[in-house]
Amino acid sequence: MASGKAITLAELVKRFGGDIAGDAAHGVESLAPLDAAGPAQLAFLANQKYLSQVETTRAGAVLISPADLEKVTARAGRNFIVTPNPYAYFARVAQVFIDLASPPAVPGVHPSAFVDPSAKVAASAVIGAHVSVEAGAVIGERVKLDAGVVVGRGARLGDDVHLYPNVTVYHGCRLGARVIVHAGAVIGADGFGFAPDFVGDGDARTGNWVKIPQVGAVDIADDVEIGANTTIDRGAMADTVIEEGVKIDNLVQIGHNCRIGAYTVIAGCAGIAGSTTIGRHCMIGGAVGIAGHVTLADYVIVTAQSGVSKSLVKPGMYTSAFPAVNHADWNKSAALVRNLDKLRDRIKALEAALGTREEE
Repeated sequence: MASGKAITLAELVKRFGGDIAGDAAHGVESLAPLDAAGPAQLAFLANQKYLSQVETTRAGAVLISPADLEKVTARAGRNFIVTPNPYAYFARVAQVFIDLASPPAVPGVHPSAFVDPSAKVAASAVIGAHVSVEAGAVIGERVKLDAGVVVGRGARLGDDVHLYPNVTVYHGCRLGARVIVHAGAVIGADGFGFAPDFVGDGDARTGNWVKIPQVGAVDIADDVEIGANTTIDRGAMADTVIEEGVKIDNLVQIGHNCRIGAYTVIAGCAGIAGSTTIGRHCMIGGAVGIAGHVTLADYVIVTAQSGVSKSLVKPGMYTSAFPAVNHADWNKSAALVRNLDKLRDRIKALEAALGTREEE
């Protein structure tokens, strides 16, 4: 996204660190890939296979690691910002350009919004069209609530929170500073808790499921980002807790009384059942299913489509999903799996027969 405003390399380094090799006064206005960048754009190298493009790029400057800069032969007249992690540096600079290109938010309450008189809303907050802020809610400084957001009674939003359109934060939930929640997400819906009350068997069975009141809340720490249409259920008695720096993708379900450790990332369509604890710095792949009442240690990685039915108490990578193979090969493998019990019985029989012969 072009901002239309140039930022010098010196200004970027002052803000984000790193060293300049080249002209510190050179200005850039946006980011672009190495093979498409022009003199007013900043590119980055984070993958060795694109090193050759650094030699030919027209980019005004390149974010590059010290080791990779040593491999570049055509440096004359070129500009570089040298940093140990060019990819992370790129992400921070991208945020700057987005901010520059976005129209400034104007604090205030849209005429169509409803704010209960007992709610506390900072004067610097931006309350969009058809937003509803219920009784006793607290809205921090520079909070931005886009169209259709609902903030329930007694909910608290920290400074610089941004809720995208149609986000719902149920009563009593708490969001820390700089939390971002994307469109359609629901924070604090009832956990899935029902007690069985049935008697009899078969067609004679009578009774019903009795709803268990969900009186806890959801407590989200600072710098968490939550994807579109993700749902985080409130606790049954204690709170569901999302610790600082957690990043959650779209369409993720987190059940009641879960605790997600700091800086963990969870990819799309993962489902985490209630009362599960996930450690710090974990990585949960797409469409992973995690059973309830299990614990994952810190630094656990679960690969896509895996199922976790018991606690993983040691750091490391875990996989239970079967990778895609040719359909005919899969049919052969499936046939073998179906017959494993028969093969086991045959092996036991052979072992028994061999044992008898050895005794003779």
